Amino acid sequence: MSGAKFGLAIENFTSSERSPDMSQLSNYAARAEELGFESLWAWDHLFLGSKQPFPQLEALTTLAVLATQTTSVTLGTGILVLPIRDPALLAKTAATIQQLSGGRLSLGLAAGWYEREFEATGTPFKGRGKTFERNLEICRQLWEEDEVTGTWDDLSFRRVKMLPKVERPGILIGGYVDRVLRRVATMGDGWLTYFYTAEAFAESWAKICRFAEEADRDPAELRNVSQLPLCIGDSHEEATSRVGPWLASYFDTPEWSDATPDSAICGTPEQCAEQIAEHIEVGVQEICLIPYGYEQDQVERFAAEVLPLVQKEMAK
Repeated sequence: MSGAKFGLAIENFTSSERSPDMSQLSNYAARAEELGFESLWAWDHLFLGSKQPFPQLEALTTLAVLATQTTSVTLGTGILVLPIRDPALLAKTAATIQQLSGGRLSLGLAAGWYEREFEATGTPFKGRGKTFERNLEICRQLWEEDEVTGTWDDLSFRRVKMLPKVERPGILIGGYVDRVLRRVATMGDGWLTYFYTAEAFAESWAKICRFAEEADRDPAELRNVSQLPLCIGDSHEEATSRVGPWLASYFDTPEWSDATPDSAICGTPEQCAEQIAEHIEVGVQEICLIPYGYEQDQVERFAAEVLPLVQKEMAK
């Protein structure tokens, strides 16, 4: 069994009864790094929900703060809604965080699904996939080229130099359907997926690798990160009974996708380790854990009780 990395989602959005707290996030991030987690991932929405709105701290700003509280962990967005962002402003913001963090930024990007955000930013919802590709192309040119000249729709660049020059952030593309998986294979550094069972992950990852080969790209160049809920308890039944209502109150899983709450890693430390091993066996390279309630006890127990079992299994 090959090795795998482990990261954590951060609670930069909460239920309507609470609000995210930057000082708590900073402490959470610092402790995660102490425990050996290799990445931290911020959620991205401008706003979400109407009858029950979710308080949310902006993802990139949050990661900029955490860059000052950590020294080695990768700082990622999971997932940034690219079409509603001005590409020049995004490229500059990301480059600034790259410099601030010493090159630790990884951008998970997607086309988005929440139409009200598109309306509020004057971004056409229909055709957002095309806008995604345009914005990504502009960002990559600004990061990678010494000088950019060109016109994309109503955006015009004339001998633009984005300085200071930094190594571009890693680019992971999120999504479910085949046309998005082709983008993963041809436009990014890999795939960031959400709430996939090991079986569903294996099926989609095989497609991505096939699409890469069709585009004359080596699939081995691609990386992947899988976002999975975690609940460590006294039994699988007890942990499942706790995590189910929590996930239902916090997270959506599109009916037309393979994302499902059933992907949650649940049970005793031994059961959690076995379930994680199933994901690693089908090719998951990094797991971003979403601990039940973002409870620190879940984070501590994973590091002390689950991870050693996973590492023992991986060493076989």
